[in-house]
Amino acid sequence: MSADRTLPAPLWRAAAAAHAARADALTAARRERAGRGLSDPVEDFLFEYYPLRPARLRRWHPGAGTALAPDAPGGDPAAPDDLDARSRWRWHHRRADGSVTLDVGALMADRDDGVRWIHDLLTRTAARTPQLGCLGLHEWAMVYRQERHRHPLSLRLGQSATDAVVEGHPLRCTHFDAFRFFTGPARPLNRDQPERATQPALEQPGCLHASMDLLKHAMKLGPACPGDLLLDTFELARDVRVLDMRASPYDVAALGHDPVAIEMAAGRAEYVRLQRGFAERAAPLRDRLLEVTGRLVAAPADVGARTGAPAQATGT
Repeated sequence: MSADRTLPAPLWRAAAAAHAARADALTAARRERAGRGLSDPVEDFLFEYYPLRPARLRRWHPGAGTALAPDAPGGDPAAPDDLDARSRWRWHHRRADGSVTLDVGALMADRDDGVRWIHDLLTRTAARTPQLGCLGLHEWAMVYRQERHRHPLSLRLGQSATDAVVEGHPLRCTHFDAFRFFTGPARPLNRDQPERATQPALEQPGCLHASMDLLKHAMKLGPACPGDLLLDTFELARDVRVLDMRASPYDVAALGHDPVAIEMAAGRAEYVRLQRGFAERAAPLRDRLLEVTGRLVAAPADVGARTGAPAQATGT
């Protein structure tokens, strides 16, 4: 697939620098904790579960369809030849005019099934009406009748009162990657029994985990996903994760977070309000990801595909 546009060197260098600065700001706390051997069970979840490294967020890509032009003749001879390095990144190539662009055919030769799965999942999810009645009880179901818990935090209400909250409210989790962590006694209490195979049929845009997973999808699209979209999905996932834990049975006050007490009427109303806001915030990001996947799945399968082994196999 040929590029739709070519960015002059001054523009793409500035964009890459601004992206790196934004990524550094977003990951500063994580990097500072890591340097001291500390962990935050709220924010660090994003880095450990997906998994994600700060360096991955820092690497800027313009996205599919954009070529990066070389420096004009007479430019700074001391400037690093970033394009030479980029041309050796996985799924990239240098064109006859010296610019570097993503080889969509090569990317799809490797990831066709995965990209099409993401495209189908996001398409179906976007078409559904958000369901806002789950109340974040998935986190409660993950500790139901179980003394050993996933996070090193105490339960805000204690074990027996936490179990009573689960038993007193309907479980309506639609997200497989949340449901699979339910305790054995909690699984039969859930309205649905999600499986990986049924995820496209159940995923709905009100789900906090579906919103957080936009980050995962952006990462899996690799260099086809524009850098600003990747960081936007990270910011959304980070903020959603905070609500996820504020509404959980864990006591997160020591981490600086006020609880959303979903066992009380006021807490349930607050949760639904915040959940609706995140669904509205996630919708345009999902649409932007669909623009990326739509472009990829529409590309002719044989255009641009290359058989040579990539010089750098970690270039996403």
